[in-house]
Amino acid sequence: MEVDCIPFKETGYFSQLICDYLDRSENLRPFYNRFPEIGNFKDQIEEKKATYPVSRRQVLVSSLKTQYVGHSVSKSTQKNIDLLLSENTFTIVTGHQLNLFTGPLYFLYKIVSTINLTKKLKKEYPENNFVPIYWMATEDHDFDEINYFNYGGKKIQWDRKASGAVGELDTQGLDEVFQEFSEELKSTSNGKELKQIFEKAYLEHTNLADATRYLANELFGEYGLVIVDGNDPELKKLLVPYAKLDIFEHLAHKRVTETINTLIEGSSSYNIQVNPREINYFYLTEGLRERLEVRNGKYHVVNTKTDFSSSKLEEELNSHPERFSPNVIARPLYQEVVLPNLCYIGGGGELAYWMELKSYFEAMEVTFPMLLLRNSVLFLKEKQAKKAEKLGLSLADLFMGQDDVINKKIKEISEIKIDFTPQKELLEEQFREMYQLAQDTDKSFLGAVKAQEVKQKKGLDALEKRLLKAQKRKLNDHVTRITQLQNEIFPNHSLQERQLNFSELYMEMGSSLIPLLMDSLEPLNHNFLILRY
Repeated sequence: MEVDCIPFKETGYFSQLICDYLDRSENLRPFYNRFPEIGNFKDQIEEKKATYPVSRRQVLVSSLKTQYVGHSVSKSTQKNIDLLLSENTFTIVTGHQLNLFTGPLYFLYKIVSTINLTKKLKKEYPENNFVPIYWMATEDHDFDEINYFNYGGKKIQWDRKASGAVGELDTQGLDEVFQEFSEELKSTSNGKELKQIFEKAYLEHTNLADATRYLANELFGEYGLVIVDGNDPELKKLLVPYAKLDIFEHLAHKRVTETINTLIEGSSSYNIQVNPREINYFYLTEGLRERLEVRNGKYHVVNTKTDFSSSKLEEELNSHPERFSPNVIARPLYQEVVLPNLCYIGGGGELAYWMELKSYFEAMEVTFPMLLLRNSVLFLKEKQAKKAEKLGLSLADLFMGQDDVINKKIKEISEIKIDFTPQKELLEEQFREMYQLAQDTDKSFLGAVKAQEVKQKKGLDALEKRLLKAQKRKLNDHVTRITQLQNEIFPNHSLQERQLNFSELYMEMGSSLIPLLMDSLEPLNHNFLILRY
């Protein structure tokens, strides 16, 4: 296994905001706490220790023990749960939806990054303990985002009606998905293992939260991963004071809106990931998760006939905190209230919305975590790497848009020079004389000279494109080979990690896949990794 890397900004798949963050642009300095490098964790540890009450540790551990009832717990995971009672134990967290059979590959990269960072921190700060956490997004209600995964270019989908929090969904209909998936798998030992993992996860558990806990534990339990389900009444009690500030005083809406405006002022190229609502909580009951909003002086549950007065809603929040579900704005705060956390590991989109939240955290007097971009990986087969070498394609070339890389290579290998830059420069020199002539005689002539220059440059551009097109036809074999290679490496013209499911790599590597990732991924590398195998 060879490991190469290129800067994230050279891949073309990451936003300007994320690239600026990795470059530590001063524009973004107000929007995060500390940059994720090993030396900065010392101050983060001290800050979190000073602001995280010991009493919360007892609630957290008690809830975790309850959540794991009926599940097999590895010795490493049990040890980490017990360690959370200690004041010198801290967490590193990643979160993810309950995607069917983990969904896209990057689910694995998130968790491996999280586990590997805890190992690195333990070596640097041996007097402390560090626990990797996977926060299951059990309260999400967008079923269409999680009800499928891709295998062999085919979409394996769970078709059913669904409403409410996805974690509470029963596993009805997943036997049909299992049958469809099984038919796609080859009858190899790795194929049999995948069938067994899927069957035990989804056909031997009654709801999606339990199935996902089993699956994540099966893949990562031996590394001490602790899985947290935020849809927990005892943990929700810790959120009540913060939820009141959001619901009744709209504190999150005010602070996040101000931050968004400041971000936009800093750079017009920054895309806003999420916008806050006046109330950033849903009302949650069985089969129902709907937004709370103020309507006609009442607190209304959208798409229902349920209304609360202010006093009744506060009474409901105090009595039944489990019925209040944070949205994408409030959930990060919930995590940091509940956990002794130092760092959140996520994808580019996640980090972008976390950066909208810092002043909101400050207003709530909750320590803002360090933000780390998860490892991104391209698995490149040795055969594919050799094809790229024969075609003269570098790693950076592989990430280029298909038209761009084809045009670049055709220009490089063509016996005819497909670059009219010298002609354009000569044309500009000739027109400089024309501009001078017009300046010295009749300035009204300047517009006509400019129009003629633009016309002739467009003519040269058109000729260059026609010549390039002709050479593409002549060198069609190169065009075809480049196209086929890129389509293999970037399915659907997207990153491999966003399209493929881990099962495709597992079919080739079997149980060695996870250890290989553990050995290869360096969470503080801050580059896109290419693994040749």
